[in-house]
Amino acid sequence: MEPSGGEQEPGAVRLLDLPWEDVLLPHILSRVPLRQLLHLQRVSKAFQALVQLHLARLRSFDSAQVGPQVPRAALGRLLRDSEGLQELCLESCRDWLSDEDLEPVLSRNPGLRRVGLAGCGRLSRRALVTLSLSCAQLRCLSLAHCDWVDGLALRGLADRCPCLEALDLTACRQLRDTAVAYLAQRRGAQLRSLSLAVNANVGDATVQELARCCPQLEHLDLTGCLRVRSDAIRTLAEYCPRLRSLRVRHCHDVAESSLSALRKRGVDIDVEPPLQRALVLLQDVVGFAPFVNLQI
Repeated sequence: MEPSGGEQEPGAVRLLDLPWEDVLLPHILSRVPLRQLLHLQRVSKAFQALVQLHLARLRSFDSAQVGPQVPRAALGRLLRDSEGLQELCLESCRDWLSDEDLEPVLSRNPGLRRVGLAGCGRLSRRALVTLSLSCAQLRCLSLAHCDWVDGLALRGLADRCPCLEALDLTACRQLRDTAVAYLAQRRGAQLRSLSLAVNANVGDATVQELARCCPQLEHLDLTGCLRVRSDAIRTLAEYCPRLRSLRVRHCHDVAESSLSALRKRGVDIDVEPPLQRALVLLQDVVGFAPFVNLQI
Protein backbone atom coordinates (compact mmCIF):
# COMPACT_ATOMS: atom_id res chain seq x y z
CA MET A 1 0.00 0.00 0.00
CA GLU A 2 1.41 3.36 -0.99
CA PRO A 3 0.66 6.48 1.06
CA SER A 4 0.57 8.91 -1.87
CA GLY A 5 2.50 10.11 -4.88
CA GLY A 6 4.99 8.17 -7.00
CA GLU A 7 4.32 5.51 -9.56
CA GLN A 8 1.77 2.97 -8.49
CA GLU A 9 2.51 -0.71 -8.96
CA PRO A 10 -0.20 -2.82 -10.60
CA GLY A 11 -2.75 -3.87 -8.01
CA ALA A 12 -1.33 -1.58 -5.32
CA VAL A 13 -3.75 0.47 -3.24
CA ARG A 14 -2.86 3.91 -2.00
CA LEU A 15 -3.84 4.85 1.51
CA LEU A 16 -5.91 7.78 0.32
CA ASP A 17 -7.83 5.49 -2.03
CA LEU A 18 -9.50 3.83 0.96
CA PRO A 19 -12.93 5.21 1.91
CA TRP A 20 -12.34 8.25 4.12
CA GLU A 21 -15.59 8.22 6.07
CA ASP A 22 -15.84 4.45 6.60
CA VAL A 23 -12.20 3.39 6.96
CA LEU A 24 -9.56 6.12 7.28
CA LEU A 25 -11.28 8.41 9.75
CA PRO A 26 -12.83 5.94 12.23
CA HIS A 27 -10.24 3.15 12.07
CA ILE A 28 -6.86 4.73 11.20
CA LEU A 29 -6.63 8.43 11.97
CA SER A 30 -8.47 7.95 15.26
CA ARG A 31 -5.45 5.90 16.40
CA VAL A 32 -2.79 8.39 15.31
CA PRO A 33 -1.43 10.67 18.09
CA LEU A 34 -2.18 14.36 17.61
CA ARG A 35 1.51 15.16 17.42
CA GLN A 36 1.88 12.86 14.42
CA LEU A 37 -1.15 14.38 12.73
CA LEU A 38 0.69 17.69 12.56
CA HIS A 39 3.48 15.99 10.60
CA LEU A 40 1.03 14.06 8.43
CA GLN A 41 -0.58 17.30 7.31
CA ARG A 42 2.68 18.29 5.63
CA VAL A 43 2.85 15.26 3.34
CA SER A 44 0.47 16.60 0.70
CA LYS A 45 -2.62 18.71 0.21
CA ALA A 46 -4.71 15.54 0.16
CA PHE A 47 -3.37 14.45 3.56
CA GLN A 48 -3.91 17.97 4.86
CA ALA A 49 -7.55 17.78 3.84
CA LEU A 50 -7.93 14.32 5.40
CA VAL A 51 -6.39 15.41 8.70
CA GLN A 52 -8.51 18.55 8.87
CA LEU A 53 -11.63 16.50 8.27
CA HIS A 54 -10.61 14.21 11.13
CA LEU A 55 -9.88 17.15 13.45
CA ALA A 56 -13.22 18.73 12.64
CA ARG A 57 -14.91 15.55 13.92
CA LEU A 58 -13.01 15.39 17.23
CA ARG A 59 -15.07 15.08 20.40
CA SER A 60 -12.12 15.38 22.79
CA PHE A 61 -8.94 17.46 22.58
CA ASP A 62 -6.08 17.54 25.09
CA SER A 63 -3.18 19.78 24.11
CA ALA A 64 -0.82 17.66 26.24
CA GLN A 65 -1.09 14.97 23.56
CA VAL A 66 0.61 17.36 21.15
CA GLY A 67 3.50 18.14 23.49
CA PRO A 68 4.49 19.95 26.69
CA GLN A 69 4.82 23.27 24.86
CA VAL A 70 2.26 23.67 22.09
CA PRO A 71 2.92 26.53 19.65
CA ARG A 72 0.06 28.97 19.16
CA ALA A 73 0.06 28.36 15.39
CA ALA A 74 -0.19 24.60 15.88
CA LEU A 75 -3.18 24.93 18.18
CA GLY A 76 -4.86 27.22 15.66
CA ARG A 77 -4.42 24.66 12.88
CA LEU A 78 -5.65 21.79 15.00
CA LEU A 79 -8.85 23.46 16.19
CA ARG A 80 -9.79 25.82 13.39
CA ASP A 81 -12.58 23.57 12.04
CA SER A 82 -13.73 21.91 15.26
CA GLU A 83 -17.40 22.39 16.05
CA GLY A 84 -18.34 19.25 17.98
CA LEU A 85 -15.91 19.18 20.91
CA GLN A 86 -17.27 17.89 24.21
CA GLU A 87 -13.98 17.86 26.12
CA LEU A 88 -11.21 20.47 25.87
CA CYS A 89 -8.01 20.62 27.93
CA LEU A 90 -5.53 23.42 27.18
CA GLU A 91 -3.38 23.28 30.30
CA SER A 92 -0.17 22.78 28.31
CA CYS A 93 -0.87 26.10 26.56
CA ARG A 94 -0.81 27.98 29.86
CA ASP A 95 2.24 30.09 29.02
CA TRP A 96 0.62 31.92 26.12
CA LEU A 97 -3.10 31.14 25.88
CA SER A 98 -5.06 34.40 25.72
CA ASP A 99 -8.71 35.39 25.45
CA GLU A 100 -8.22 35.95 21.73
CA ASP A 101 -6.94 32.37 21.29
CA LEU A 102 -9.64 30.72 23.38
CA GLU A 103 -12.84 32.62 22.62
CA PRO A 104 -13.25 31.47 18.98
CA VAL A 105 -12.83 27.83 20.04
CA LEU A 106 -15.46 28.18 22.76
CA SER A 107 -17.89 29.95 20.45
CA ARG A 108 -17.62 27.23 17.78
CA ASN A 109 -18.14 24.36 20.25
CA PRO A 110 -21.36 24.95 22.21
CA GLY A 111 -21.52 21.28 23.20
CA LEU A 112 -18.46 21.46 25.49
CA ARG A 113 -19.03 19.60 28.75
CA ARG A 114 -15.53 19.41 30.24
CA VAL A 115 -12.97 22.24 30.03
CA GLY A 116 -9.51 22.33 31.61
CA LEU A 117 -7.78 25.71 31.91
CA ALA A 118 -5.63 25.10 34.99
CA GLY A 119 -2.69 27.48 35.18
CA CYS A 120 -3.77 29.56 32.18
CA GLY A 121 -2.82 32.83 33.82
CA ARG A 122 -2.98 35.01 30.70
CA LEU A 123 -6.73 34.63 30.39
CA SER A 124 -9.17 37.10 31.90
CA ARG A 125 -12.75 37.28 33.09
CA ARG A 126 -13.74 37.84 29.45
CA ALA A 127 -12.87 34.24 28.55
CA LEU A 128 -15.09 32.95 31.33
CA VAL A 129 -17.95 35.13 30.12
CA THR A 130 -17.59 33.63 26.64
CA LEU A 131 -17.51 30.13 28.11
CA SER A 132 -20.63 30.64 30.19
CA LEU A 133 -22.54 32.29 27.34
CA SER A 134 -21.53 29.75 24.68
CA CYS A 135 -21.45 26.43 26.52
CA ALA A 136 -24.73 25.88 28.36
CA GLN A 137 -24.00 22.13 28.76
CA LEU A 138 -20.77 22.68 30.71
CA ARG A 139 -20.47 20.14 33.53
CA CYS A 140 -16.83 20.12 34.60
CA LEU A 141 -14.41 23.07 34.71
CA SER A 142 -10.87 23.41 36.05
CA LEU A 143 -9.63 26.92 36.82
CA ALA A 144 -6.91 25.91 39.28
CA HIS A 145 -4.16 28.50 39.75
CA CYS A 146 -5.99 31.10 37.65
CA ASP A 147 -5.45 34.23 39.71
CA TRP A 148 -7.71 36.27 37.42
CA VAL A 149 -10.82 34.41 38.64
CA ASP A 150 -12.60 36.83 40.96
CA GLY A 151 -16.03 37.05 42.53
CA LEU A 152 -17.64 38.68 39.52
CA ALA A 153 -16.31 36.00 37.15
CA LEU A 154 -17.57 33.23 39.44
CA ARG A 155 -21.01 34.83 39.75
CA GLY A 156 -21.34 34.95 35.96
CA LEU A 157 -20.45 31.27 35.75
CA ALA A 158 -22.98 30.40 38.45
CA ASP A 159 -25.72 32.34 36.68
CA ARG A 160 -25.25 30.88 33.21
CA CYS A 161 -24.09 27.25 33.61
CA PRO A 162 -27.07 25.26 34.92
CA CYS A 163 -25.43 21.85 34.43
CA LEU A 164 -22.21 22.52 36.36
CA GLU A 165 -21.28 19.52 38.54
CA ALA A 166 -17.53 19.79 39.16
CA LEU A 167 -15.41 22.90 39.63
CA ASP A 168 -11.73 23.25 40.55
CA LEU A 169 -10.94 26.66 42.07
CA THR A 170 -7.63 25.70 43.67
CA ALA A 171 -5.49 28.76 44.44
CA CYS A 172 -7.95 31.25 42.92
CA ARG A 173 -6.81 33.68 45.57
CA GLN A 174 -9.17 36.54 44.78
CA LEU A 175 -12.24 34.58 45.82
CA ARG A 176 -14.10 35.43 49.00
CA ASP A 177 -16.84 33.71 51.00
CA THR A 178 -19.60 35.75 49.36
CA ALA A 179 -18.73 34.62 45.82
CA VAL A 180 -18.48 30.91 46.66
CA ALA A 181 -21.66 31.11 48.74
CA TYR A 182 -23.42 32.59 45.70
CA LEU A 183 -22.19 29.65 43.60
CA ALA A 184 -23.61 27.25 46.19
CA GLN A 185 -26.96 29.02 46.23
CA ARG A 186 -27.27 29.07 42.43
CA ARG A 187 -25.77 25.69 41.49
CA GLY A 188 -25.69 23.71 44.71
CA ALA A 189 -28.50 21.35 43.75
CA GLN A 190 -26.30 19.51 41.23
CA LEU A 191 -22.77 20.33 42.45
CA ARG A 192 -20.86 17.11 43.16
CA SER A 193 -17.20 18.06 43.31
CA LEU A 194 -15.54 21.30 44.40
CA SER A 195 -11.95 22.26 45.17
CA LEU A 196 -11.27 25.44 47.14
CA ALA A 197 -7.76 24.40 48.16
CA VAL A 198 -5.17 27.05 49.02
CA ASN A 199 -7.71 29.86 49.24
CA ALA A 200 -6.90 31.72 52.44
CA ASN A 201 -9.99 33.95 52.16
CA VAL A 202 -12.42 31.02 52.20
CA GLY A 203 -13.79 30.20 55.64
CA ASP A 204 -16.68 28.86 57.67
CA ALA A 205 -19.35 30.90 55.87
CA THR A 206 -18.50 29.16 52.60
CA VAL A 207 -18.48 25.65 54.05
CA GLN A 208 -21.76 26.17 55.89
CA GLU A 209 -23.45 27.47 52.74
CA LEU A 210 -22.11 24.52 50.75
CA ALA A 211 -23.50 22.18 53.40
CA ARG A 212 -26.96 23.74 53.24
CA CYS A 213 -27.19 24.11 49.46
CA CYS A 214 -25.29 21.08 48.07
CA PRO A 215 -27.01 17.83 49.10
CA GLN A 216 -25.33 15.94 46.21
CA LEU A 217 -21.79 17.00 47.16
CA GLU A 218 -19.39 14.03 47.04
CA HIS A 219 -15.89 15.56 46.97
CA LEU A 220 -14.70 18.71 48.73
CA ASP A 221 -11.11 19.93 48.91
CA LEU A 222 -10.39 22.53 51.59
CA THR A 223 -6.62 21.96 51.79
CA GLY A 224 -4.93 25.01 53.25
CA CYS A 225 -8.15 26.94 53.90
CA LEU A 226 -6.89 28.31 57.20
CA ARG A 227 -10.14 30.05 58.17
CA VAL A 228 -12.20 26.84 58.16
CA ARG A 229 -12.99 25.58 61.66
CA SER A 230 -14.63 22.61 63.31
CA ASP A 231 -18.17 24.02 63.53
CA ALA A 232 -18.38 24.32 59.75
CA ILE A 233 -17.20 20.71 59.31
CA ARG A 234 -19.91 19.55 61.71
CA THR A 235 -22.51 21.32 59.58
CA LEU A 236 -21.06 19.62 56.51
CA ALA A 237 -21.37 16.22 58.19
CA GLU A 238 -24.99 16.92 59.08
CA TYR A 239 -26.24 18.19 55.72
CA CYS A 240 -24.15 16.32 53.10
CA PRO A 241 -25.08 12.62 53.33
CA ARG A 242 -23.40 11.74 50.01
CA LEU A 243 -19.96 13.12 50.88
CA ARG A 244 -17.29 10.56 49.96
CA SER A 245 -14.01 12.46 50.32
CA LEU A 246 -12.88 15.51 52.27
CA ARG A 247 -9.48 17.20 52.15
CA VAL A 248 -8.63 19.31 55.21
CA ARG A 249 -4.85 19.04 55.44
CA HIS A 250 -3.31 22.22 56.91
CA CYS A 251 -6.72 23.36 58.21
CA HIS A 252 -5.29 23.81 61.70
CA ASP A 253 -8.57 24.76 63.38
CA VAL A 254 -10.38 21.60 62.27
CA ALA A 255 -10.37 19.20 65.22
CA GLU A 256 -10.79 15.44 65.16
CA SER A 257 -14.05 15.78 67.07
CA SER A 258 -15.66 17.33 63.98
CA LEU A 259 -14.24 14.70 61.63
CA SER A 260 -15.18 11.60 63.61
CA ALA A 261 -18.81 11.55 62.40
CA LEU A 262 -17.60 11.60 58.80
CA ARG A 263 -15.07 8.85 59.46
CA LYS A 264 -17.80 6.62 60.86
CA ARG A 265 -19.71 7.03 57.58
CA GLY A 266 -16.65 5.91 55.62
CA VAL A 267 -15.73 9.32 54.22
CA ASP A 268 -12.14 9.40 52.93
CA ILE A 269 -10.30 12.10 54.89
CA ASP A 270 -6.70 13.04 54.13
CA VAL A 271 -5.59 13.51 57.76
CA GLU A 272 -5.16 10.61 60.14
CA PRO A 273 -6.77 10.49 63.59
CA PRO A 274 -4.46 11.88 66.32
CA LEU A 275 -3.84 8.50 67.94
CA GLN A 276 -2.88 6.89 64.66
CA ARG A 277 -0.57 9.81 63.85
CA ALA A 278 1.05 9.42 67.26
CA LEU A 279 1.64 5.71 66.68
CA VAL A 280 3.21 6.35 63.28
CA LEU A 281 5.49 9.00 64.82
CA LEU A 282 6.45 6.64 67.63
CA GLN A 283 7.29 3.92 65.14
CA ASP A 284 9.46 6.34 63.17
CA VAL A 285 11.32 7.37 66.33
CA VAL A 286 11.84 4.07 68.17
CA GLY A 287 11.34 1.56 65.39
CA PHE A 288 8.16 -0.06 66.73
CA ALA A 289 4.73 0.88 68.04
CA PRO A 290 2.65 -0.86 70.72
CA PHE A 291 -0.48 -2.62 69.58
CA VAL A 292 -3.54 -0.50 70.16
CA ASN A 293 -7.07 -1.46 69.16
CA LEU A 294 -8.09 1.58 67.10
CA GLN A 295 -11.67 0.32 66.93
CA ILE A 296 -12.28 1.02 70.62
